[in-house]
Amino acid sequence: MAYDAVPPSIQAVRDTLARIGPHVVRTPIHTWRGRELSARVGDDTEVVLKLELFQHTGTFKARGAVNSLSMLKPEDLAKGVTACSAGNHAIAVAYAAKAMGVSAKVVMMASANPARVARAKALGAEVLTAPTGAEAFALAEEIAAQEGRAFIHPFEGPNVAAGTGTIALEFSEQAGPLDALIVPVGGGGLCAGISSVFKQLQPDCKVYGVEPVGADSMTRSFAAGEPVKALPVTTVADSLGPPYSLPYSFGLCQQNVDKLCLVDDDNLFEAMAVLFREMKLAVEPAGAATTAALFGPLNEELRGKRVGLIVCGANIDIEGFAKMVTRGNEIAGLV
Repeated sequence: MAYDAVPPSIQAVRDTLARIGPHVVRTPIHTWRGRELSARVGDDTEVVLKLELFQHTGTFKARGAVNSLSMLKPEDLAKGVTACSAGNHAIAVAYAAKAMGVSAKVVMMASANPARVARAKALGAEVLTAPTGAEAFALAEEIAAQEGRAFIHPFEGPNVAAGTGTIALEFSEQAGPLDALIVPVGGGGLCAGISSVFKQLQPDCKVYGVEPVGADSMTRSFAAGEPVKALPVTTVADSLGPPYSLPYSFGLCQQNVDKLCLVDDDNLFEAMAVLFREMKLAVEPAGAATTAALFGPLNEELRGKRVGLIVCGANIDIEGFAKMVTRGNEIAGLV
């Protein structure tokens, strides 16, 4: 079944970038060259990284959050905002609210990385917790109903897609023609915006989405032909573990993503380790997902191609990062 989701136009995305520009970073790109990369993908594969981990708040999420708040009426904005998140969206909403001088009350899962909780609080948000993603959504919606706060969705809707679509606009301008683009998939807001905009700018570029094993709701939604509820999240990449897929982001991904693939936690750990050793990037597991996909399930298919990777974020504590990278080194036989 095809979902009729209307993508943001290029002009709408340009307007969005102009609107959110004062509050977001035009993140850099980098062509990755190195011995370890060549050993895995061959010398004739060109890999271009879009370094969204350098965004304000440490992830791409600032773009959608700032855009969503900027679209609220002044009287609604004055009542404050609420959101739910494994961490990164909560941080982004806290950042956007602070930038616009309004109150934020966010709900984070009890399993959220303590560094993410601390960062949301440091940005001025009141932080509540809930045991699961579904319960976090329910509590945030209850807060919105009781207090009149605007609920800022983490991944669904045109405002989010237009915000994440600005990444595609920048990347296409910065990198020029690509043969393939790999995008992480959680709830689908990032992939929906990037894929729908990039396909308008570069129709011949193949777009690949990557999910972690243990949070594969988009893969299962594609198979079912409609959005499905997520199973319990069992991956270290918790920021790619939404409670369900939803129609708008699913529809845009269905229309514009050529292929989905899966990576497991060991794939993520090894990719994190390589990115740190060779690129000196300290990314969270979700930030290594596209590298893991290139090294693993997409390796042969993309040999000799010019490939863009979205490096989506780096909100992780030092101790947790060290353990994961050590595990990645063990997998590679370096420890």
